[in-house]
Amino acid sequence: MNRRNFVKTSAVAALVAASSASAAAGDADTAAPDWQQPVFDLHKKIASPVKIASIDLLQSGRQFFLRTRSTDGAEGLILTKDMEDFIPILHRRVIPAFLNKDARDMETLVDDVYIANYKLSGQAFWCPVAYVEQSLLDLMGKTAHKSAAELMGGILRKEIPVYLSGSGRDTTAEEEVDVYVRGVEETGAKAVKFKIGGRMSANRDTYPGRTEKIFELAAKTLAGKVTLMADSNGSYSVAKAIEVGKRLQEMKYLWFEEPCPWEQLGDTKKVADALDIKIAFGEQNSSLWQFQWMIDNRVMDVVQPDLNYNGGFTRAARVARMARKANMWICPHNTQTGAASVNILQFAASTPNIGPYMEYVHRSEAKPESWYKPNFAIKNGVIALPAGPGMGLEFDPDFVRKATIVKA
Repeated sequence: MNRRNFVKTSAVAALVAASSASAAAGDADTAAPDWQQPVFDLHKKIASPVKIASIDLLQSGRQFFLRTRSTDGAEGLILTKDMEDFIPILHRRVIPAFLNKDARDMETLVDDVYIANYKLSGQAFWCPVAYVEQSLLDLMGKTAHKSAAELMGGILRKEIPVYLSGSGRDTTAEEEVDVYVRGVEETGAKAVKFKIGGRMSANRDTYPGRTEKIFELAAKTLAGKVTLMADSNGSYSVAKAIEVGKRLQEMKYLWFEEPCPWEQLGDTKKVADALDIKIAFGEQNSSLWQFQWMIDNRVMDVVQPDLNYNGGFTRAARVARMARKANMWICPHNTQTGAASVNILQFAASTPNIGPYMEYVHRSEAKPESWYKPNFAIKNGVIALPAGPGMGLEFDPDFVRKATIVKA
């Protein structure tokens, strides 16, 4: 019996036992899903209500911010990602669901806004929800003089190991590998992830031979020095993914990410069952029912919800709990850097089954911005958790003051 079949058999046995126990208790058909149980106890950590007085979207140049304010005058402020296309949903569907409510009821508010808008579910809906939730955690943290990580369960680690990511497929193989050779030298990172294949490309490479050349150059320059991973962004059929995965196994890569198109769950499971290398998956998914099914059926070994695309901290923490029960890592997908990346640091600091490295976009040519601090420098392969309350960010008041409020 190979590893995957052993795990699958054990998981089925555990699920049968759990189902039998629930049925014996007489509540199998009436209880809410286990993942829907509360994950944060905000009422215990914040004694008095935090009534939400206003929620505003701000814009300064190309940057968008989500600002929340309480009736007591506390303020939460976070930098968003991918906001411009989502503005109508934010204003019409999301903000009204949170106004005049107690921010400590955040988990219930996230569930309620989904129930009221479930037909819109997807990244364009969940990103605005995530931004409001993150801003509310910043607000509540400043109210309680606690970090977001403390509010979410407690700080388990103050330094977050990261793997370098963020390159594209517009690079040649030589450029792709050189990006990470220089990145490792600059940051001391202990892991990197290459982009292979052609992205949802039906087995076509970005150009002929690019992936093979990456493997060759990486073996010469980085293998044995740092941990290597590969992400194909859904490039392959089952047969081709298994072929590529076996190569990655031989080269001792830590994981193979999104081998098949992300909606093809059955294909990804076939690849996972055929290989010993860890399969990482989940960045595009935003259904908690689907995450539970994928974990129960071992579609992946490393669970990768995006903290924005999946709807924020509450929903990611629920996925983490599912993964923890299955003895899986959770390593959220991340395409952000600087101030917008603080969410992954707070989440990693407070989540017990976080994986060995968090994804972090590193640009060698990028200079620290002057309008926020800290600067999130990677030193010896880790980023320090910000020490301040809430999300731990400090924005230059003059910079924020110049921002304009974006109307519906």
